[in-house]
Amino acid sequence: MKAFQLNGTAQAEEKPLELVDLPVPEPGPGQVRLKIKLCGVCHTDLHTIEGDIHPPHMPVVPGHQVVATIDKLGEGVEQVKVGDRVGVPWLYDADGTCEYCRRGLENLCPNARFTGFHMDGGYAEYMLAEAAYVLPLPDSLTDGQAAPLLCAGIIGYRSLRQADLQKGERLGLFGFGASAHLAIQVARHWDCEVYAFTRSQAHRDLAMDLGAAWAGGSEDKPPKPLDRAVIFAPVGEIVPQALAKLRPAGTLAINAIHMSAIPQMPYELVYGERTLRSVANATYQDGVEFLELGAEIPIVSTVQMYAFEDASQALIDLKHSRINGEAVLQIEKQ
Repeated sequence: MKAFQLNGTAQAEEKPLELVDLPVPEPGPGQVRLKIKLCGVCHTDLHTIEGDIHPPHMPVVPGHQVVATIDKLGEGVEQVKVGDRVGVPWLYDADGTCEYCRRGLENLCPNARFTGFHMDGGYAEYMLAEAAYVLPLPDSLTDGQAAPLLCAGIIGYRSLRQADLQKGERLGLFGFGASAHLAIQVARHWDCEVYAFTRSQAHRDLAMDLGAAWAGGSEDKPPKPLDRAVIFAPVGEIVPQALAKLRPAGTLAINAIHMSAIPQMPYELVYGERTLRSVANATYQDGVEFLELGAEIPIVSTVQMYAFEDASQALIDLKHSRINGEAVLQIEKQ
């Protein structure tokens, strides 16, 4: 099978991914083999290939927003069947026994494994997945619409929940890429007034098209103080800027697996019982809930399709904010 492997990190412009031929994998007990249709391209993939975060081993096949059909079952698999259309998110599996798993927080499990990081992911024609962790995809979601929901959408949904967002509140979204363009649709479904903070004029235009009440830069003052805010851009200097726009008792959630250093800031930015919280991965239940909600709204993903062979270019375009919405690789030939 064809797959893109990462053998060593480098800047995206140096195209560190290598297109290789690998054996088609065989599923073990509890696993399924997937024939991949599409795979979304995520900032976490970019952080991985550029060495901002370090997979425990190389080579590794990146990619964790996978739309696929089940091709073969491993021993003991009964909850799914060959031919089922499923999604594979960032969370590959967790140990199920630690204190975090017992609390329903397997996203914090110290033994959790992540797709395209610990385990080979979706930049390939086939992959393996744990049957208990693949997500059923609602029939109403097309393959192209489903791919961005499997990470950008799920983690955006968790970020809104971690920001304590309530219906009808004012929400600030800092950075308006793949996650934010889906999160705004959830927030608008909840009758929230949304302010978008982003450098890109194209992203500001998209935010307004999706129902934002206002769009500007992170340094700009919004029309009203924010009740809640989520930072999607991995830029530490935005943290004090966002806190300065937050009302007392408001919440700021940071959705970033990697972020540049947060600068020193005055205590009054968090005084007034403001909450500053990170968002770390997502649970399986987040995925189930969000996909159901996405089909109900229905959420519309803005997608830019790339041929499988153009994975490196998709990552470069992502790095330089040339994509409105999300890049998706077409793995299966049409």
